[in-house]
Amino acid sequence: MARICALLCALVVCAAAPSSQAAARKVIYIQPLGSKLPKASVDLVKKSLEVFFGRPVRVLKRRPLPRAAWYKPRGRWRAEKLLDHLVKWLPADGQRILGLTASDISTTKGKYKDWGVLGLATLDGRACVISSFRAKRGRARSKLHVRERLAKTAVHEIGHTFGLDHCPQRGCILEDARGKVSTTDGEYDICPVCRAKLRKKGFVLPAKPKIPWRRPRRPR
Repeated sequence: MARICALLCALVVCAAAPSSQAAARKVIYIQPLGSKLPKASVDLVKKSLEVFFGRPVRVLKRRPLPRAAWYKPRGRWRAEKLLDHLVKWLPADGQRILGLTASDISTTKGKYKDWGVLGLATLDGRACVISSFRAKRGRARSKLHVRERLAKTAVHEIGHTFGLDHCPQRGCILEDARGKVSTTDGEYDICPVCRAKLRKKGFVLPAKPKIPWRRPRRPR
């Protein structure tokens, strides 16, 4: 059964624990999908993953969005189907793969057959996907603001693939968005509790990452 872990009402799908062979893989791959994204957006996502997870991050050649993931009734792309393709595209030395697109993505949430999301991840799995489409909403103040939201979403979703659930701590990158893209604006770092959970799973993060985005402007 799918396990729900929402970021702007996104879902996280359960997966089997990683094998010893998978644990030996270290590279996080970014797979651009569809129309070309601004280089500044891709660069900030890449830098953010490097800073927080302490692993090499490589950007793959852009691919078209797979037609099998197209949802014609709403004119957008089904995120869970994108995950199926991303897992197949993960290179042999890859530990995780993050799909990155400017197109709108969606999945099923409760009674809603097709719910637009910022991102979708496989909990304890190998793939996640994020979109800049909704990062532009919710009073986005500038292009930099949108890039920062997207980068935080990337860290959030990769965190799910390493087994982290949503966190109740305000300001933690793993905080539940509760259906609002603006929730990302108050997030800043992965909290000590989430870091401890990752250590227990064998994933040790850099102790004092150089945060690649601005501090929240004010407490929420």
